[in-house]
Amino acid sequence: MLSITRDLRKNTVVIGDDIKVRVVSISGGQVKLAIEAPKECKILRSELIEKQEESA
Repeated sequence: MLSITRDLRKNTVVIGDDIKVRVVSISGGQVKLAIEAPKECKILRSELIEKQEESA
């Protein structure tokens, strides 16, 4: 796992050639992220993955 600290002005992390994760805002205990990725790249929140695994 990679753990980094980002300044809100320099807030983008690039994964591979075509995935960008950007910190949009931080408020209280929440962080809002924007993710740019190709349409064929599936993006799910971890709680949805856990729910799918429990159903299987």
